[in-house]
Amino acid sequence: MAETYIGGFHAVEAAIDDAEKKPREILVLAGRKDARMVAILALAQRRSVTVRTVSKDQLDMFAPGLRHQGVIAAVEAADYHGEEALDLPATPDRLVLVLDGVQDPHNLGACLRTAEAVGVTAVIIPKDRAVGLTPVARKAAAGAAERVPVVAVTNLVRTLEKLKGLGYWVTGLAGEVEDSIYDVDLTGPTVLVMGGEGEGLRRLTGETCDRLVQIPMVGKIESLNVSVAAAVCLYEAFRQRQPGKSKGKKR
Repeated sequence: MAETYIGGFHAVEAAIDDAEKKPREILVLAGRKDARMVAILALAQRRSVTVRTVSKDQLDMFAPGLRHQGVIAAVEAADYHGEEALDLPATPDRLVLVLDGVQDPHNLGACLRTAEAVGVTAVIIPKDRAVGLTPVARKAAAGAAERVPVVAVTNLVRTLEKLKGLGYWVTGLAGEVEDSIYDVDLTGPTVLVMGGEGEGLRRLTGETCDRLVQIPMVGKIESLNVSVAAAVCLYEAFRQRQPGKSKGKKR
């Protein structure tokens, strides 16, 4: 299995905590002895992960362009779950996030971070014409990429049809529709679909959704960043799922 390097304290800590796929080793900046470094070294020792002390130039060489904070980990390059992971029983607590062609690794990482925070079951991305779990995306996810199942699929429309067949209700975000995200029922087995930067939902993806909704805005900005929009929608679903909270009327 090919390796890649991830950086940053949150991402490396999450990787060390992974019971199945611990890093082969972690590389830490020589001379750094602050509380965060002491904590990560103690965790590595408890989990029996090899630690190697290197210079800043060496860290930069292993993780070019990555703000690694003085610590990186050697991990398996591919950390995706297979499409068989989508055989998910449609239980009421299921919440799945689909990202239709997100290109920016920072946006993917931010979406994963919110997804982990609200307890999303899985995040689905296309294998083509979309960013994957790059070191930058994993750094932006602050450890969420190691905790939320990410499934890369060949055919997004077919995947959505499969989830609908299992009993999921698929809601896509689009700016040109009337229904608000706050007017629809997001409880029960739900799939939320977000489009990519600029283009938004692709036509076939939007046509496959059970319904399309928009985020109401009163300013002059036409749309939100995809990671911000995902956070708004995920937290509305999260809010509705809390005991005693009001739910949207439309299903």
